[in-house]
Amino acid sequence: MKMWKISSFSLSVLLIFIICMINNPFSSAFAAAAASSDHELSSYFESTSCCLKNKETTAAETELIKSRNQSSSTRQKRRRSSQSEEPSDCTVWTKECSDELLCFAKKKENFEWIKSVRRRIHENPELAFEEYETSKLIREELEKMEISYRFPLAKTGIRATIGTGEPPFVAIRADMDALPIQEAVEWEHKSKIAGKMHACGHDAHVAMLIGAAKILKAREKYLKGTVILIFQPAEEAGNGAKRMIRDGVLENVEAIFAAHVSHQHRTGIIGSRPGPLLAGCGFFRAVISGKVGRAENPHRSVDPVLAASAAVISLQTIVSREANPLDSQVVSVTSFNAGDDLDSIPDTVILRGTFRAFSNTSFYQILTRIKQVISEQAKVFRCSATIDFFENKDTIYPPTVNEEYMYEHVRKVSVDLLGLENFRVVERMMGAEDFSFYTQEIPSAFFFIGIMNETLGSYHTGHSPHFMIDEDVLPVGAATHAAIAERYLYDRKL
Repeated sequence: MKMWKISSFSLSVLLIFIICMINNPFSSAFAAAAASSDHELSSYFESTSCCLKNKETTAAETELIKSRNQSSSTRQKRRRSSQSEEPSDCTVWTKECSDELLCFAKKKENFEWIKSVRRRIHENPELAFEEYETSKLIREELEKMEISYRFPLAKTGIRATIGTGEPPFVAIRADMDALPIQEAVEWEHKSKIAGKMHACGHDAHVAMLIGAAKILKAREKYLKGTVILIFQPAEEAGNGAKRMIRDGVLENVEAIFAAHVSHQHRTGIIGSRPGPLLAGCGFFRAVISGKVGRAENPHRSVDPVLAASAAVISLQTIVSREANPLDSQVVSVTSFNAGDDLDSIPDTVILRGTFRAFSNTSFYQILTRIKQVISEQAKVFRCSATIDFFENKDTIYPPTVNEEYMYEHVRKVSVDLLGLENFRVVERMMGAEDFSFYTQEIPSAFFFIGIMNETLGSYHTGHSPHFMIDEDVLPVGAATHAAIAERYLYDRKL
């Protein structure tokens, strides 16, 4: 009887608890769970890039989002709808126009395609004027996109055309050649050609320009003029630009732009400056001749070693005592060859070296003075000298100088596309580029695109066997090239 009383009391308490839970707490717990699910799904959609398709959700989840956050659902509908819309005609250019180009380049399928182009080129590097397979690959991709082109120029070069076929004409250039370097980077797409490597990023330059071609072709009916895509051979000591110009690559073109990847800036950062950006570069070889003799009887010889030594010292005064300290210049003797006979005075000494300057005036002044100094110093020591600047072999590069308004165009486009924090005004560099030949013909601008990523090992200087790039730069470069070209035509029509 005692146990029956306890059981009756317990049953009464349990019934009261169940009734209370049905009326309030249980529904509150369900609402909390629903709100949590809604928050998680909404956060996911908010963080999804405009360049990628949203993951599918179940019907129940979709209804839950609609009922709990109608505004979030509406935004997502607009995003999904915008993915199927045609490109904006950008009658008035806005930040959204720039965003559209970057989103197009970053779409997964486009990004993967640009990477595949770069990797195929990287695996099969070709030296100056030997870029036959690289050129063939480019032409095949252009044909798939139904982009017309002229070939060959400068042996393996290509000039492709997108747009109205009418003025204004603006050009973008990429170089194609590799270097005679054995790749030391171990990765899946390492060079398959012994002793050859894309150690300066030209494979990435081509891939970015091919990516830009796809963007511009998709927007072709909105272009307010014509874009010329230049795929150039032999930038590395071959003066491919000079030969492309001779073959008519700049026909009707009024402005030209080009980029180079840079290990000095983090991935995706654009850098440039107005005025001189890269130095003019020249090389020389001097042969100083005397009279051979035994080392123990120097008075019976005419010693070219002494004459050459004096010349090397005197060459250093060209910069230290003749050049304006505010006008950066370089003269370097990099080779001194007097033979290897330890018991005789040679009849000749061969000097080799390079010189650099940021203006044509300074550059050719240095060239003249190198010739004078070596010749006159040779005479002082009863020797003679001949100096070769390899002018007939196209090894003289003039300075690369950016037009002020062309630089400003690059800066404006880069800031709109990537944000002010991703643009840098860079220092001048003593490196040289054969893009300089284009700058002597028409208004031009050259800029850098950062590839530095220590985690990936992308920080080695160009021309290093350890050189590699962060491939995340590829869609950024493609969009930047495309935006520079399309925006130039847009601005010209204002």
